[in-house]
Amino acid sequence: MDIMTRLANWQICPPLIEHPPLFTCDDADRLLVARPGTRLKNLFLRDNYGRRHALLLTRADKQVDLKALSRQVGWSRLGFASADRLQRYLGVEPGHVSVLALVNDREQAVELWLDLELKTGDDFHCHPLRNTATVLLSKADLQAFTARTGHTPLWLPVPAP
Repeated sequence: MDIMTRLANWQICPPLIEHPPLFTCDDADRLLVARPGTRLKNLFLRDNYGRRHALLLTRADKQVDLKALSRQVGWSRLGFASADRLQRYLGVEPGHVSVLALVNDREQAVELWLDLELKTGDDFHCHPLRNTATVLLSKADLQAFTARTGHTPLWLPVPAP
């Protein structure tokens, strides 16, 4: 089922903006598209042993200190998960990741971490499982979505270097 149809079935009807493919935040910067809301960086992380996975959402312009974050959450050395893991757990390719990919994590194998700095944000920019569009997901819609997928967000202060 298409993600937009699924969202509509859940009474989540965010605006959708079509655009050229955007693989990174830098790509979005180069496109210079002015959109309301909060741009996000989506980091798919794993622990050192590959047993635990998390999707971290933070500001698009924020650098993250993974060593400090690892100590903070009590995981053995955090690193970026491979494209294979991304496909296996979230069902998307690199450059297509957003919180909406959690719809594919039916096993609840991926934790959702949200940077506390996002608490004041709204209309979060999310790829609808493809990087040729952006959905503006309100904070209320984000809460409704995560409740539907069973992913309780962990709000935490994300350390920067």
